[in-house]
Amino acid sequence: TGPVSSECLGNLLQITLSSEYLADKYLSLAVVDGSGTAWELDEAMAAQCGYTVIYSSWGSIKFHASAASCHSQLKKDVFTVTMQIKASHTPDMRNATAHLKSASCHYGPWSPRELICESNYMEVSVRRELPQTIKDFIQDEPEDWTPVFPEAKAEEASVWQIVFHQPEKKRALLVSNAWSAGYGLNATDSRVLLRVPYTAAQVQLVKDQGITFSVVRSSIFYKQHRMILMVDTAVACPVDGVDYTNKTITWTVPKYVPPLSAGVTSFKDELVEAGVDLRKLSAKEMASRKYVLLNDLNAITMRIPVGAEGGYYKTSVSNGQFGAKYTINLFLEHQWEDNKWGRTRHTIIKGIETPFEQVELAITHNSNLSVRLMNVTVGTFLPDVQLVNLTLEGVTVSVFEAVQHGYLIHRTRYTNGSKAYVIQVPLDAPSVKKEYMREDMRAYTLNVTLAFITHPSSETFVVPVIALSAVKDAVLPSARGFCDERNLHLVITHGNVDQNWLPFISEWHLTPEAAQNYNYSLRDNGTHLVISVPFLSSHVNYEGFHTSEIKASLYLTLKDGITLAKRKDFSVSCRFSPSELIQCLPNGTVIITAIKLVGGADLDTSLLVLRDRRCKPSLVTEKTATFKFNVNACGTSRKFNSTAVTYENEVLYFRPDNDTPIYQLKFLCSYAVKQTVDVQYESKKNPPPSIKPGFGSLTLSLKIFKEKSYSEPYQESEYPVVKYLWEALYFEVELLQPKDARLDLNLDDCWATNSQSQDSLPQWHILIQGCANSKDSYRTVLHRVNYGLRVKFPQHLKRFEVRMFSFVQSTSLLQE
Repeated sequence: TGPVSSECLGNLLQITLSSEYLADKYLSLAVVDGSGTAWELDEAMAAQCGYTVIYSSWGSIKFHASAASCHSQLKKDVFTVTMQIKASHTPDMRNATAHLKSASCHYGPWSPRELICESNYMEVSVRRELPQTIKDFIQDEPEDWTPVFPEAKAEEASVWQIVFHQPEKKRALLVSNAWSAGYGLNATDSRVLLRVPYTAAQVQLVKDQGITFSVVRSSIFYKQHRMILMVDTAVACPVDGVDYTNKTITWTVPKYVPPLSAGVTSFKDELVEAGVDLRKLSAKEMASRKYVLLNDLNAITMRIPVGAEGGYYKTSVSNGQFGAKYTINLFLEHQWEDNKWGRTRHTIIKGIETPFEQVELAITHNSNLSVRLMNVTVGTFLPDVQLVNLTLEGVTVSVFEAVQHGYLIHRTRYTNGSKAYVIQVPLDAPSVKKEYMREDMRAYTLNVTLAFITHPSSETFVVPVIALSAVKDAVLPSARGFCDERNLHLVITHGNVDQNWLPFISEWHLTPEAAQNYNYSLRDNGTHLVISVPFLSSHVNYEGFHTSEIKASLYLTLKDGITLAKRKDFSVSCRFSPSELIQCLPNGTVIITAIKLVGGADLDTSLLVLRDRRCKPSLVTEKTATFKFNVNACGTSRKFNSTAVTYENEVLYFRPDNDTPIYQLKFLCSYAVKQTVDVQYESKKNPPPSIKPGFGSLTLSLKIFKEKSYSEPYQESEYPVVKYLWEALYFEVELLQPKDARLDLNLDDCWATNSQSQDSLPQWHILIQGCANSKDSYRTVLHRVNYGLRVKFPQHLKRFEVRMFSFVQSTSLLQE
């Protein structure tokens, strides 16, 4: 009991380090000899010296030491082994703490020949009191021996050399050479010992009764009383003989294998005992565990149910698949007497592991939606499994780093030693995918890959975890619509589900670039999406036309950004005056826009004409056609009265080979014959301004901007600027140099021509002496300039707005 315990099990000592002692520690094991020197254990040294280290998947470590191991202190029938255990929390063993464990075991009486088959070595110990001379020695192949041997030089009771017998030859090694080759040799006053690792060069594989044995046929020569004596040190250990049928392990060990029975003519079984982990079990204990032990004439057989008490399951990985194997460390002791050796004790320790069996891993999803927490339990796992990292959205992070991503991970331990991992993730964690389902439901998806490692085998496997929760917390986007004189506006307030939804008008994806191409406005500040579309637009539906109003509607659909499934529809409808379709310019130019109503699917707007069918539209969209003509052309009629002259025409649509129009839009323009305007004014005598004349160089710029905000000017590549009649143009004149705050920029006259020459005719004045032209139907609007990031001296800028117009005379100055 306790963290380090020991047991005496026949000619073997077992020291156990508990899993509690080993938790989260790095270990270094060593064996201490009689002088106090610590010899660090490694695989080669353990096999040569009679030590075995077994790492249990359940966390404990078992250390076996043979009674005749290299550093054991043997006095009479008591052998003592001292073990040094160093433990540290870091792999470099810094700040390690050392613990000594010394244990003594009584073992006796020794049989004339003792054989041990451990998992990493074979050992044979032979009593020296019964030596045989070379002449009388009987080996399974008598002709193996040569009569010549060098003279022994070592002291009494020292091993001199060992001869290995191979089918084709024999090989003699001095003790020092045999030790360098990994063999363990020792001689005491009463016994000679040979220990052979299974990987040694002289090991042969021999079959007996269908079972494979690892065999070394050898003889040791040693000096005693000036005589060269020889001892047969053959050893044989079974390496297979295990079968798995119907969830049962069957282990068969043949008796009296030839390498161990050379020269023997009679046998007699003395004892057959078996157990687990070096512990012998009584017949009653075996029956309670459903073990079966059979001792037949030629073989000993053990049957163990898979999963029976005494063994344990350990995690295994095959081709990346998670599974388990059942492991049990069986122990068999066979004692017999024969006419050559007298009694032989053959101890066999056999670690058996069943084939890989895939295990379905349970993943349980128990989310606590009241606190908006996803809760996933993965497992159960055996104690030999450790979670090492997680992969979130393609990024691999350690368990510790996952906490920074909002993950809470802890282990749940069960009474049988197994465990499960519980992963808790807030619904609002960035790695949790959120997706709109329907109505007020949102789907939360956790997609994480867990990576595990097994101890001590260091096998790795991954477990994909996909957990889905449906939560009633969806907030859909909402919208309000309104119109001004010329535009339809939709203001959409974002919800919590439309971050990746896309705006569509019909099947047309409304992107910022596409909106700019159509002179639409599309703005998104993160909380609101604002869409503005002109009344006369190819994406506006015209649903009603009366003499007093036109009903225009804009329909917008939000679609899923991945599947393009429709998610939400919005619309705004407004009634505009029909006067928006017509412009009667003072110069006699008429601009009329005809619209196609909803339901007129077969009407081709490009085929609309005026009364004079040679007059065709100058601008055509899918739903509109714009005509521009003079009142004296295109079949326009006129009527006079005492105050006005009225011009009338029609937009018509004819089917082929039919002179009866199916579309007819009548329009008229009226011009006043005489008009008087009374204006009251009062003059005051103001002192004249004082201005000092001067001369200097000025640098000016003239720009046209896209909007009234004067934030984005047209670039060189965007000229010439195309506008409808009466659309606004926003001009800015700036004094660039000199940058003198005492200077004010004042505009005197501004005029437009139809060519790049400022002196060409015709001309139309936009500003006269800094004021709007009083003869304009739509007068120029001067805008105030305020301080801003771009405006340091407002007095150096002048801004004004002009409605788009066209010239109708080409060689004279235009007058009203």
